[in-house]
Amino acid sequence: MFSVLLILIGFVVLVYGANFLVDGASSFAARFKVPNIVIGLTIVAFGTSAPELVVNTFAAVKGSTQIVLGNVVGSNIFNIAAILGIGSVIYPLTVKTNTTWIEIPLALLSAVVVLVMANDIFLNRATINVITRSEGIILLFFFAIFLAYNIHVSVSNKTVDEVSVKNLTMAKSILLFLAGLIMLVVGGKLIVDHAVKLARLIGISERVIALTIVSVGTSLPELATSLIAIKKRNVDIAVGNVVGSNIFNLFFVLGISSTVSSVPINPDNQIDLLVNIVMSMLLFLFIFTGKGRKLERWEGIILLLLYLIYLISLLYK
Repeated sequence: MFSVLLILIGFVVLVYGANFLVDGASSFAARFKVPNIVIGLTIVAFGTSAPELVVNTFAAVKGSTQIVLGNVVGSNIFNIAAILGIGSVIYPLTVKTNTTWIEIPLALLSAVVVLVMANDIFLNRATINVITRSEGIILLFFFAIFLAYNIHVSVSNKTVDEVSVKNLTMAKSILLFLAGLIMLVVGGKLIVDHAVKLARLIGISERVIALTIVSVGTSLPELATSLIAIKKRNVDIAVGNVVGSNIFNLFFVLGISSTVSSVPINPDNQIDLLVNIVMSMLLFLFIFTGKGRKLERWEGIILLLLYLIYLISLLYK
């Protein structure tokens, strides 16, 4: 129970740290006349993925590679099945053209690319399956392409001008940024250390802990952002936020993590990677059922049921 409590404290510190870092960095950038679009696409976007990135970096350094893969894959599955599932039950989610034809297929592509990288035995007749440092660098190149696409779309359509930036003094901006950075480090270390300890204490794998507790906790910023957007009926923002986060997780977070330390793949990981692909495919297919490009309530219920079945299978096994 003490380890669980410290993990929960770690999540709170991590989420608040990400918010402080974003507020401080955004205010600092605005003082130097950095365009609002750039702030939205870099600082704010990176801030929502900061929890996954920090946890994964600590896990990679510590050698807990099952947490590295489990966190990003578990977060992606949770984002689609749980966040969009809950969101579409609350209110049907309309999907924009760009999200339908570019971003969702790109999220599916990222899931397929990682599955290919994780199958060295089958594809290359190697002795082990591993995502190497060189493959991590390739993932980062993919991420650079995605970032360039985002900048192009935002500059063309002016879609990120509504990002709010706090008007802070230079000293407060720097202090807030540093406080956020320290909180991210402390929160990330608490989560990784005690997730490993908890797994050993209760006799389950680090993979299961990462796919459940850790991935859900690091997805809290995406959950909060999406629910607030749905409440305001900005449903396209909710879908775009989740899909963008999934691309960030695999191309950027896993790219950085596997560059720090190669990530070995065990047979159970293959199931998780396949589930991730299935969720992305279902999201794409569900958009075209019914009238208009929407994620309807009954489709959200199916996603939630599938996520529940997945969780039960993890814990049962």
